[in-house]
Amino acid sequence: MLEKAIILGCSAIGAGLAMIAGIGPGIGEGYAVGKACEAIGRQPESKGDVTSTMLLGCAVAETTGIYGFIVALLLMFVTPNMFIGKL
Repeated sequence: MLEKAIILGCSAIGAGLAMIAGIGPGIGEGYAVGKACEAIGRQPESKGDVTSTMLLGCAVAETTGIYGFIVALLLMFVTPNMFIGKL
């Protein structure tokens, strides 16, 4: 019984730590959008190029947060059942 509680607790802590990965993309995307707005403000004729590049960069940056979310889900729902089943 104690082993199950330790496994569940460690999985929950690991999932919480994995969700810290969502901080980086949020900061990075906000910074990129801010710089894109500055660039468009300086040269409005380059709006299309700046916007497309910014959107591609934000999509790539967002994958880090998605990977962290997937790891957290796996730690919460898959891993405990694997280990508890072997006890």
